[in-house]
Amino acid sequence: MCNPENNNREQFLKAYANLPLNTRKEIVLVLEEEGKKQPITWEVVYFEVKNNTARCEQILEKLKGLGII
Repeated sequence: MCNPENNNREQFLKAYANLPLNTRKEIVLVLEEEGKKQPITWEVVYFEVKNNTARCEQILEKLKGLGII
């Protein structure tokens, strides 16, 4: 679960708010789960962050590592 006080979460929400609408449909990263690669769009990341899902922390750490947030 994502901590609402998480700085990565805040940085992501700021970045997402400034994205053009068409860009939000683009793939931003690929997660590997159970041996399968899952493409993740900006919209999926937003859903995961807003709903504090189990994958939220993992996704935010990957975005931070890529220098996106």
